[in-house]
Amino acid sequence: MHVKENPSTELIPFHKKDLWLHVVAVEYLENYQLKLRFNNGVEGIVDLKKELYGEIFEPLKNKSLFKQVFLTSRTIEWPNGADFAPEFLFQIAIVCVD
Repeated sequence: MHVKENPSTELIPFHKKDLWLHVVAVEYLENYQLKLRFNNGVEGIVDLKKELYGEIFEPLKNKSLFKQVFLTSRTIEWPNGADFAPEFLFQIAIVCVD
């Protein structure tokens, strides 16, 4: 069986650490917006205002708590234990173009 290769893509060495999507940087912007950088190099802005419902996320409507966002080994989290899957954050991110 002959496999056709896409000449427009480069061969990228496979590393196990790149198997999963991770958030590698977070910056608070304003209101409920964060600028995120993912381990695949993509940077984007997420607006989490519409996601702050339910027992664990409702307290994040307090902006002083929301601003306390920090990085874990894979994603972002807050002191109350709230976190979002990096895949979800990547899906809703508006990509930054410089």
